[in-house]
Amino acid sequence: MPSEAQTWIKSGYWFSGTGSPISDINSALYTHLICAFADVNSSSYELSVSSGDEQYFFTFTDTVRQKNPSVTTLLSIGGAGANHTTLSNMVSKASYRKSFIDSSIKIARLYGFQGLDFGWNSANTSSDMTNMGLLFQDWRAAVISEAKNSSQKDLILTAAVHFSPDLNSVSFPVDSIRSNLEWVHVIAYDYHAPGWSNYTSASAALYDPSSNANTDYGIGAWIGRGLSASKLVLGLPFYGYAWTLKNPNDNGIGAPATGPAAIAIKGGGAIMYNRIKSYVQSYGAAIMYNATYVVNYCTVGSTWIGFDDVEAIRMKVSYATEKKLLGYVV
Repeated sequence: MPSEAQTWIKSGYWFSGTGSPISDINSALYTHLICAFADVNSSSYELSVSSGDEQYFFTFTDTVRQKNPSVTTLLSIGGAGANHTTLSNMVSKASYRKSFIDSSIKIARLYGFQGLDFGWNSANTSSDMTNMGLLFQDWRAAVISEAKNSSQKDLILTAAVHFSPDLNSVSFPVDSIRSNLEWVHVIAYDYHAPGWSNYTSASAALYDPSSNANTDYGIGAWIGRGLSASKLVLGLPFYGYAWTLKNPNDNGIGAPATGPAAIAIKGGGAIMYNRIKSYVQSYGAAIMYNATYVVNYCTVGSTWIGFDDVEAIRMKVSYATEKKLLGYVV
């Protein structure tokens, strides 16, 4: 059984694909930093790091520890771009799981990470979920054994999970998560996006009076299924979404829109926080706050941007504290 962590977790994902230098991370603001993403080889089922990422992953821990020597680092595997078939096959057989687990522990030690994080967003059948539970069980056993044999501390095991444990007609393996993982990172965002919604929306709504697609509903569902609040780390997005309004004068939440705005068309409407702030500043636009959903938004002509600014983040961190969650991950 993994030990309950006592400290409030202030965690962050760094994704190699953004091209943002590791040295730009102000690691003094974090207790944990997660380097993303390693892949799984489709034939050997071993962990693999692309040649382009290798140099970054290898120096990640040393680089972030220059500003914060006590920060804990984890290597994240999978993520949104992971190959579903490969992961589904990997978890389906004990021998494939063993290849993955042994190589993951070896790479974590080699690269100087203190933990491993598993992100399989596309798991969508009951057998996927059952097998994921078996993976976590096997992984925990292997981590305990490796630490004993190497006289090192156990590697931390975590996973990134949907905002709610129930996905269509299947459910995440809550019992295995409770027994085998230190905590989970709750993906409490991407509820709406301009790519599939023709109305402006709070894409990381804390509350939503008209829908279950909101963080409070999801956190309640995880706790209701028997996962302790002290194993839940709340996801906060460092990006928002930009819609094109149908009518610039109709610009509240739920206003008709025609898809992603031109400033964010490449990312399907997604726009990073620092870009939002500089865009808003250059146009002198007013940033509004909506307490019903807990979201900030602003309008520049026909461009509508919804995102989490200081007010929304402050409310969400207060929420995490009140609910006795373990912390947050950005």
